[in-house]
Amino acid sequence: MTVASSNRGLSELDASERAPIAAIAALGVTQIIGYGTLYYSFSILAADMARDLGWPTEWIFGALSAALLIGGLTAPWLGRWIDRFGAGKIMTAGSVLAAAALAGCASAPTAVAFVAALIVLEVASNLVQYGAAFALLVQIRPHAAQRSITYLTLIAGFASTVFWPITSALHAHMPWQSVYLVFAGLNLLVCLPLHAWLSHGLAKGRRSASVPLRHIKGSLPATSRPLGLALMVIAFSLQNLIAAAVLVHMVPLLSGLGLGATAAIVGTLFGPSQVLSRFINMVFGGKLSPLMLAIISASLMTIGVVALDSTAPSIAGAMAFAVIFGMGNGLFSIVTGSLPLTLFGSDGYGRLQGRVMSARLIVSAVAPFALSVAMVNIGIAWSLGAMALLGGAALIVLAAISRLPNARGDRV
Repeated sequence: MTVASSNRGLSELDASERAPIAAIAALGVTQIIGYGTLYYSFSILAADMARDLGWPTEWIFGALSAALLIGGLTAPWLGRWIDRFGAGKIMTAGSVLAAAALAGCASAPTAVAFVAALIVLEVASNLVQYGAAFALLVQIRPHAAQRSITYLTLIAGFASTVFWPITSALHAHMPWQSVYLVFAGLNLLVCLPLHAWLSHGLAKGRRSASVPLRHIKGSLPATSRPLGLALMVIAFSLQNLIAAAVLVHMVPLLSGLGLGATAAIVGTLFGPSQVLSRFINMVFGGKLSPLMLAIISASLMTIGVVALDSTAPSIAGAMAFAVIFGMGNGLFSIVTGSLPLTLFGSDGYGRLQGRVMSARLIVSAVAPFALSVAMVNIGIAWSLGAMALLGGAALIVLAAISRLPNARGDRV
């Protein structure tokens, strides 16, 4: 049987295999809570954290960058644990660790203790957020994982929409320490039981399965996989560098281009645009390969940056940037789960996600600082031009992947 006919067969199996809706719904809840409590809340609470620790606010973000860096270095080990013990068990343990880390930050008696708890928090994030969740969906039902990842990212896209106002409302009535304790409770009382249920269901399903689980072999031949992996990690890292830098500096970036008070309003278009692109892909993107989706994602992010750089200080141009860039970033979240599965298969998927997460987290740690330095030294316009060049480089790398044998395999 040829690779092409094998891929067609897998597509037919995929079409007949239903996505695990209950698991996706449960993971959607835990992803909203996980990203909301461990990521999106930080920027709202950072100023008061700095005040209580006696630090400048930038030191708090510096501590976050250091924690992200260490979290990135641990990601490959965590990926191997996912393959060995199962993503459900790892996510269950991650919920306990996340709650402990949030409580540790809230009760830290010294700045050193706070930073230590923050590092634990970032390690816990790797155990409960997208990388582990995607692996769980692959382990539950490999041939439905492509659709399952799309559905999950659509639900989880509301994390910022839900938790920015929740965090602000709680913080208006209680100190940041109490907010973190509430969030620790959410991880323990909501995420822990859901992850434990998913872990139990996965283990029970494997024991009772009447036929062996049908794994996905991946479209790349063995000889092309080392180069394919290197190119994929480079492309993802370039895109993540742009995304991380822009997300952290979104409002200051727009304000610096002369948009003034409208910068915050323009920034609110970003989140809905992410969800919109995921919904469009879910409804109309059934025939797009993950590699083509990755190319579209990188193209939108690059076009968005170019639109902002070339039209500033136009409000219409900034709005176009927020929508286009947000749509590209929304697709990027899907691609990081689906492209590795398509190219390399489901065996060792957790370990593969760990390696990809490691590179992405390390880049996320340095990107905001790098853009800040660039804006001070070469100006915002030239900094945006440099990011557009990085986006173009990501497109070139993705095009190189498409030249590898069978890289454009059917969706799995």
